[in-house]
Amino acid sequence: MCGIAGVFLTQQTPSQQQLEKAITALQHRGPDGHGIFVKDAVGLVHTRLSIIDLEGGAQPLHSLNQQLHVVANGEIYNYERVKQAHPDQQSATQSDCEAILTCFQHHGAKGFAKLEGMFAFALYDDATSCLYLGRDRLGIKPLYYAETSTGVVFSSEIKGILPLLDKQADINAEALSSFLNYQFNTGRDTIFHNVKRVLPGEYLIINNEGTITHHQYWSATCVAPRDIELDEAMEEFESLFDSVMQDHLKSDVPLGLFLSGGIDSSIMLAKLSEIYPEPLRTYSLGYANAEDELSQANTLAAQFKTEHTPLTVSRDDLFNRIVHSIWASDDLMRDYACLPMAALSDRASQDLKVVFSGEGGDEAFAGYRRYAPSLENTLKSWVFGSGGIKTRGQWSSRKYAKQALGSTLKDTHPRQAFKDAWNACPPSWSMMQKKQYVDLTTSLPDNLFVKSDRISMAFGLESRVPFSDHRLVEFGLSLPNSIKYPERQGKYILRKWAEKVLPKEHLAMPKRGFYVPVKSWLSGNFLEQLTQKLLQNRAIQEWFDIEQCAKLFNAHKAGKNMSREIWGLMQFAIWHKLFVEQPQTIPTKNENPLDWI
Repeated sequence: MCGIAGVFLTQQTPSQQQLEKAITALQHRGPDGHGIFVKDAVGLVHTRLSIIDLEGGAQPLHSLNQQLHVVANGEIYNYERVKQAHPDQQSATQSDCEAILTCFQHHGAKGFAKLEGMFAFALYDDATSCLYLGRDRLGIKPLYYAETSTGVVFSSEIKGILPLLDKQADINAEALSSFLNYQFNTGRDTIFHNVKRVLPGEYLIINNEGTITHHQYWSATCVAPRDIELDEAMEEFESLFDSVMQDHLKSDVPLGLFLSGGIDSSIMLAKLSEIYPEPLRTYSLGYANAEDELSQANTLAAQFKTEHTPLTVSRDDLFNRIVHSIWASDDLMRDYACLPMAALSDRASQDLKVVFSGEGGDEAFAGYRRYAPSLENTLKSWVFGSGGIKTRGQWSSRKYAKQALGSTLKDTHPRQAFKDAWNACPPSWSMMQKKQYVDLTTSLPDNLFVKSDRISMAFGLESRVPFSDHRLVEFGLSLPNSIKYPERQGKYILRKWAEKVLPKEHLAMPKRGFYVPVKSWLSGNFLEQLTQKLLQNRAIQEWFDIEQCAKLFNAHKAGKNMSREIWGLMQFAIWHKLFVEQPQTIPTKNENPLDWI
């Protein structure tokens, strides 16, 4: 796990000073060292978190003939199988990322489809003077790029790409509107007009004239529905899950697990306890004086004899992490779970470099209630054009919020990305499969993975997400509805499989998230100070109607819950300070939000 950045210029040599600024911006992703490679018009940057080949895996990596040069972020889990498939290929290191060079040397760009894992990379080919940017199938690892007047720049994070731009980036109104309405923005476009995402399952080819071509090497739309019975599916899952988890164990450093007590982390706990040869460290979080929030995880940790760390926090502990979490998230994303994730990552990073986390299980195996087969959901699918997903925007459907939008924000269409995803689905798919696909291509890469990758990496911690392995996603997506969501219970096949390793009463518990007391925070003296500061804030005045914002605050004080809207205003103001007004500023992990508005 690392950070990467770089430039590919058309008429000049890369600036060493500019590349060093990118290193500083990405230092949290790679605290164990960094490397720079500059040749002709290309400059590659790498900050390293050492996981595999601790002594010899420093990047950039180079082919033995010095023709190919690569920087990569993430893990290539099938690197040993790639090496076995090409026994005559000599490698300079034992790094898993050597597999990128091997696949390209033997198969060209089509070889990228042979890589399995979570990754983002930049590969420069001297022979053709082309730069390749690639990203894993589900988008677990981030990669951004931008075209400038002098070429193309790229980085793992937006904060790493900003010092490489030749002018200040402008805010994208559509992306800001999507954040306000749906808590994140998705697709190729980002919160900045000229900063783009390499899409999941995609690689770009950039020639020495700066021309970019896009190539999709994987899409979940290729998954065909299957007619399979539960017993056969469970047997197939057993073998596949074991193979995936064995691959995810590849590491030269110890591994741990975030244990929430939910189905996904509990299943991983059972499997890891079976196949991991060392004592497993587990981490859970709950509020002080509220043991019920930790009891499930504590019970499971005792059952499987892990080295367990139950972390108790106060509400103020999380509140003081708001600013740092906004900085760490990078792109605007309103998920309150970032705060407990930050506390867990901070603590786990004191012991480990790698943890397992459960993102992807709900999307792959239909765990959300919105996937449930019902007449209401069927009607929504027909009427709203996105399967009932994101049919009502948080701001566009509420009186005080809608009126508080500035004129530019009112003239936006933030639902389009979800409708496009729904319409991309094959006609042979069920409505449940289409809903899974919408989430797999929008909220998973641009919301949940932002949380799992960006927040953990802010503390130099790699988060591995086995349920988002493309093999499990393809398997889960292909299953009939009756195996995934019968009898009003999602992830049915996972629950049935887990009955042999987990208590039935635990498996029967409803899905729940960690409670973050946003409404109680946005009250009293803090709310009064926040109101005053936000109404005078530069970013709020530019993008919102200040008089209507004042009415929104008054409505909240009068008892109408406008917590999410006020949180969105506060988050945007802090983000604007960090990424527009004072870019390259790094807050501490404990800050008063009022100081950053």
